Amino acid sequence: MKYVIGIDLGTSAVKTILVDQNGEVAAEATKRYPLIQIKSGYSEQDPELWVKQTILSLIELVSQFHGDPKDIEGVSFSGQMHGLVLLGENNQVLRPAILWNDTRTSPQCELITKEFGEEILRISKNRVLEGFTLPKILWVKEHEPEVFQQTTHFLLPKDYVRYRMTGMIHSEYSDAAGTLLLDIAKKEWNLEICNKFEIPINICPPLIESHAFVGTLLSEIADETGLAPETKVFAGGADNACGAIGAGILSPMYTLCSIGTSGVILSYEDDKERDYNGKVHFFNHGNPESFYSMGVTLSAGQSLTWFKDTFAKNESFEQLMEGIDEIPAGSNGLLFTPYLFGERTPYPDSSIRASFIGMNGTHKREHFVRAVMEGIIFSLNESIEIYREEGKTVDTIISIGGGAKSDVWLQMQADIFNTRVVKLKSEQGPGLGAAMLAAFGAGWFSSLEECANQFIQFTDEFLPQAEQVINYKKLFKIYQLIYLNTKEISEKLQDFRL
Repeated sequence: MKYVIGIDLGTSAVKTILVDQNGEVAAEATKRYPLIQIKSGYSEQDPELWVKQTILSLIELVSQFHGDPKDIEGVSFSGQMHGLVLLGENNQVLRPAILWNDTRTSPQCELITKEFGEEILRISKNRVLEGFTLPKILWVKEHEPEVFQQTTHFLLPKDYVRYRMTGMIHSEYSDAAGTLLLDIAKKEWNLEICNKFEIPINICPPLIESHAFVGTLLSEIADETGLAPETKVFAGGADNACGAIGAGILSPMYTLCSIGTSGVILSYEDDKERDYNGKVHFFNHGNPESFYSMGVTLSAGQSLTWFKDTFAKNESFEQLMEGIDEIPAGSNGLLFTPYLFGERTPYPDSSIRASFIGMNGTHKREHFVRAVMEGIIFSLNESIEIYREEGKTVDTIISIGGGAKSDVWLQMQADIFNTRVVKLKSEQGPGLGAAMLAAFGAGWFSSLEECANQFIQFTDEFLPQAEQVINYKKLFKIYQLIYLNTKEISEKLQDFRL
């Protein structure tokens, strides 16, 4: 039996999985690392910790494997998007990496939008937001000019770890798409954007496909991890692209609903000319010559976690959700908007805040819990509505993450989205997508679609209930009024926030 490894470099931990030719996970390991938050709005990490913890994770993974390491044929990566790693003349790290959730770059975003906003949207197919990489580069250029002057390359997080394992510097299209420097349709770094902001285009790494063979492991990495020196390394993809691959989102017939800390509605796209005018993100897929669009709810599962930690800290999520199946749709007139830390889709608004609307003396805790869950799905439905308004068909949703762990929540998705919802038999997230890229790159399959047919199986199915669909359509229209009617209030409350 042959094997591949998927490495998922997340924001808080790196997870590695060993997958055999049948798509079965044979072993897994996870190692954590901290954030560096020196002041409000700053979020950084030490890239050397990514490397150290990835190696430790691989050591643990290989120790669980009792076969011949030569049977592990390939390794590939999934990685947190947008993070900025700056390298100097000897490819040394010049400063801590600035992460996707760092919000210090608002002035740079305003500058980019003012001077080049519509052109950036035309080229990158995405509106300018603090999370992207270009504003981070401009922040370093303005505030740390000596660092910028020393820069010979910038890399994204997983690309740096891959460089340290192979000695080869590259980026690939799905991650490069999150920088605001890539021409999404032409699949090349855009000289016009670089020149506009005086960024030398030669600091942009060479671009390759997600399944491309990069090289084999450096001898010292092979010795340390126990892997064979001839183990092939493949480029990998952005976490959302790999999450889509690992869930089988490889054709227009499927849409992904992922509820983790944040929430994502992700749809496969095969037309590079598709233009949502920045209403949703649009990125290159890990599948060759393909794309995906994506709407984001910033505080999805985080909203339910916040409620539990605040009002039921010593209870499990299962205990928290007891009785919600007996509460009718709409939680007896109680609505929740999940804007705990602002919102992304369809309102790119960092000042809006969450609300409970419609509270009365008859509401009990289970009403509030159900309202939080409904509010998260209502927010995600905003992205579904954008797709449908643009003429896109959404008829099957694959649900993953926390939203797929509860039958009540899965049925809620089917009723609010008004579509068939299915869950995966085995959910491994972006790590599986990375492993699939390695399997495809290693020649096990002729396409990722063929790999998905072998690796991915669906289990439970949830269909919309006609009466609930009608009720939720009425409630969704009321939900949509809340943002417009609380925006000004949230802005005026900013001065009172700690």
